[in-house]
Amino acid sequence: MNLLSELSVKDFLSATAGSEPVPGGGSISALCGSLSAALGQMVANLTVGRKKYADQEEKMKEMAAVFNSYVDQFVSDIDADSDAYNAVFSAYKLPKETEEEKSVRMQKIQDATKIAAEIPLQVAEKACKIMDIIRVVAETGNQNAVTDACVAMICARTAVLGAILNVRINLSSILDAEYVNRMKEEINNIEKQAIEKEGKLLEWIKTVL
Repeated sequence: MNLLSELSVKDFLSATAGSEPVPGGGSISALCGSLSAALGQMVANLTVGRKKYADQEEKMKEMAAVFNSYVDQFVSDIDADSDAYNAVFSAYKLPKETEEEKSVRMQKIQDATKIAAEIPLQVAEKACKIMDIIRVVAETGNQNAVTDACVAMICARTAVLGAILNVRINLSSILDAEYVNRMKEEINNIEKQAIEKEGKLLEWIKTVL
């Protein structure tokens, strides 16, 4: 089977719309992250080489490189999320005839579900981080592309909130209360930050357009 990230746009959409559970919301959240980073990179690249923004040249080159790195990471996460789901599904299919089998099966389910929670957490963390860079390119980059930067911010917010929902649903199946509470505290903080960051940029754009 081909990697999801190697599918054409049309084939990816067809796979998403199909009757299989993957790619699902987690992979789509990672895709939103990659779109956000790619748009941010575009704004930075549209700023480089413009006389009007000569004083921003080096900063924009650095930011373009950072965005490019995030694009690659999010693309990898598209498949990582689907792989994690498949691992959980496989664990549930393990034999459970004997007490030993039941114990092994339960441990495998718990281990796989933790991984399935941690991957979207990483997506949310990264998407929240790039929102800060998006804000900079929006305000100091090529103003002809300022709305593209805003769309990048909206995509980043979607990546954060979508990924967090996938964390939450996996946490509901995890028995380790300390782990669950720690993860919930972390995602609540990320969620709050992301909403605030997007809100500030969208309020700012109203003052310049």
